[in-house]
Amino acid sequence: MRNIKMIVAYDGSRYKGYQKLGDNNMTIQEKLENVLSKMTNETVEIIGSGRTDMGAHARGQVVNFRTNCMDSLDKIQKYLYEYLPEDIVVKTVEEVDERFHSRYNVKSKTYMYKIDNNKYHNPFIRKYATHVSKKLDLDRMRKQVSI
Repeated sequence: MRNIKMIVAYDGSRYKGYQKLGDNNMTIQEKLENVLSKMTNETVEIIGSGRTDMGAHARGQVVNFRTNCMDSLDKIQKYLYEYLPEDIVVKTVEEVDERFHSRYNVKSKTYMYKIDNNKYHNPFIRKYATHVSKKLDLDRMRKQVSI
């Protein structure tokens, strides 16, 4: 059995988070599993490196799954690109050691929070930044988050 690792990027604006909920098909995990299950003709279970909340985005979330499918990695990636919604993209696909586990082998995670600090919000970044119109005290904010 092969263990396939993928790096996934997505705009989570219209999803209920990464982890499947079982009551609908509007999570990133469910979208990935459905497409891979159709491609491999197997029941595929994706293991994610972590979860994102409803509306959150990811630039490089690591996931893995096990399969008996012998298609090339390039073919798998092209199939995913063609059949996943346009707001989910698999950036890389590679075969890894059978012991690799996305959740347990995490080396680091980076969270980014963006603030649109203008009088009026910028419509081009409204899905990716929180709008705060009042002036922020950056020095005080930096002191509060320093470790």
